Amino acid sequence: MAAPATPADRGWFVTIEGPDGGGKTTQAERLRAHLVASGRRVHLTREPGGTWLGERLREVLLARTASAAGAPTDPLTDAFLFNAARRQLVGEVIRPALEAGTTVVCARFADSTLAYQGYGAGVALERLRALAGIATDGLRPDLTILLDLPVEAGLERKAPGDVTRFEAEFDLEFHRRVRDGFLAIAREEPGRFVVVDAALPVDEVAGVIAAAVDGRIAGGGDQSDVPGGAATAAG
Repeated sequence: MAAPATPADRGWFVTIEGPDGGGKTTQAERLRAHLVASGRRVHLTREPGGTWLGERLREVLLARTASAAGAPTDPLTDAFLFNAARRQLVGEVIRPALEAGTTVVCARFADSTLAYQGYGAGVALERLRALAGIATDGLRPDLTILLDLPVEAGLERKAPGDVTRFEAEFDLEFHRRVRDGFLAIAREEPGRFVVVDAALPVDEVAGVIAAAVDGRIAGGGDQSDVPGGAATAAG
């Protein structure tokens, strides 16, 4: 049986995670621009989304409910829908790009479902990990950047037009559990995560991320070359 492909044989898979308001979209685009300037082929995508089906599911998953009396969505239902979008994205976009030698930068991936539906909403983590395994066929990021900041600060950053169901209809305690969940996942996998202080200025955060990704690529996957590891890389 052939050994699994390594990043040296294919493109690199980098995900950007974190609680709401951390700047994932901005930093994903900044990282894409940095890698392109370094001479790499890069595909930038997001979850949920990135495909025709994924974008339709994004509309359903993030839309605010029509009325306060509307029945809340069951968190396991959310997990199924996020994983449906994820499976389509992996099969249609991420795997083909990686196999073609293209680096993929994805804003959110399976860790978000663990943090939000697991730590935040209480779905058993083993159930969510099993769903993610089916959705991704075992594909895991080579490096995950966790943009961390206090919950109140992140929610204050959200423009009114960018507020989703998760910001509008879940309380602060939910979002604190989500943040704690992301940090717990990072502690469990220190070789994959770099935790960055997202409260820093945008340019400084971008520089820390670029250095972390460059170090990982230069080291061929050796975490010792990545500034900070799973500890906070700045601040």
